[in-house]
Amino acid sequence: MPAFITISYCMAENYQIHRHSENHLSSSAFIQDVVIGMADGLTVPFALAAGISGAVHTNTLVIAAGLAEIAAGSIAMGLGGFLAGQTEAEHYESELRREYDEIERVPEIEMQEIRDVFAGYGLSEHSQNEIALELSKNKDNWANFMMKYELGLEKPAENRARNSALTIGISYIVGGIVPLFPYFLTDSPVTGLRYSAIVTVCCLFIFGYLKAILTGQPPIWGATKITAIGALAASAAFLIAKMIT
Repeated sequence: MPAFITISYCMAENYQIHRHSENHLSSSAFIQDVVIGMADGLTVPFALAAGISGAVHTNTLVIAAGLAEIAAGSIAMGLGGFLAGQTEAEHYESELRREYDEIERVPEIEMQEIRDVFAGYGLSEHSQNEIALELSKNKDNWANFMMKYELGLEKPAENRARNSALTIGISYIVGGIVPLFPYFLTDSPVTGLRYSAIVTVCCLFIFGYLKAILTGQPPIWGATKITAIGALAASAAFLIAKMIT
């Protein structure tokens, strides 16, 4: 039996014998987009509202400026996510075309690169040759293998750019409403800022805590770091506005 088939069979059999549930983070791209949008949505409008609160005497101006910033920020962040996702997809397609071209022009070099990959895992030379021969029989599998193990590139999910833009933009809006909402319920910027600070700091701590858990980081440290960044940004904006006015 060829080495490639033998290895595949043993791996499948071993999986059935030792099958167990593994807790890995899925949809990492979605989580990343939510984190990007929510983190900026909580901190930037909070800092803006704090800065304006130190310079004006009516909540109307704070609310108007805050809503304008949330609208502009969500569009800008969403557009950035779209362009990043589009660039990722275009880069992947460009490299995939290059791999197909190299398979056609220099197949022996590409086969040696397959051998090199498995040599790094300690497989024998005979097994390396068998696997390289099996993979070379299907150019699609061959190219996909080289993309993943030679270049370290994963194929982007379908509609990645659009989904990224929507996720980041919506997350920014949700995050931005949090520090602005208390100004709708109070009658002065100072009072609004006081409640906004309490609500936003609590949300930043919870957000940082959940983010740390999802990414496998120490929860308390992650929560403290995110909260400190938001509080520092808002304090700086408030003090600058006070000094100017």
